[in-house]
Amino acid sequence: MEFFRRAAGKPATLGVFPGTFNPVTVAHLALAQAALRLVDEVVFILPRTFPHKAWSGASFDDRVSLLLSALASEDRFSIASTSQGLFIDIAAECRLSYPSGIALSFLCGADAAERIATWDYGDPAAFTRMMEQFDLLVAHRGSDLPVRAPWRPLDLPGTYTHVSASEVRSRIARGEPWEHLVPEAVREQVRRIYSPTARP
Repeated sequence: MEFFRRAAGKPATLGVFPGTFNPVTVAHLALAQAALRLVDEVVFILPRTFPHKAWSGASFDDRVSLLLSALASEDRFSIASTSQGLFIDIAAECRLSYPSGIALSFLCGADAAERIATWDYGDPAAFTRMMEQFDLLVAHRGSDLPVRAPWRPLDLPGTYTHVSASEVRSRIARGEPWEHLVPEAVREQVRRIYSPTARP
């Protein structure tokens, strides 16, 4: 695991937030801020490869730069990358980089949690074994949260059902307002990186 920003201290509980962050949005920040009520630190993980999608859009370096700007005001946020994409592998890397015995909680939306729970791992017991190593802090995103232990609900202040990185990109491409969907600290960077004229 490679760190681009590392929070000080030795956390006993860690929120692990993997994502493509293409770009980082106000919903990402709201989820991470809400998680700080339950964990000592949140580490944003930008994998170099993704198990569910191909790499496209902004470069790896651009996404790291956006995260560094967006998270600068919160000293309990870390930023790291990994060559792994699956939660089980990311968890193993976190345990190598953090104090022994740390409790891990992965942050995600209900849609992602459903995908994780129903993914075909080639072994019917794989999901159960994973949940012995970490739990999930699951944001509602405006709908009822399915009951699946050991999910823990993560209540967000306000609704973010309309916020997604793909919506940001679509609005930029259509010439529609998008600025309210990303943190103020990164708006100019997002404009530069994702403008239709920014790429050949």
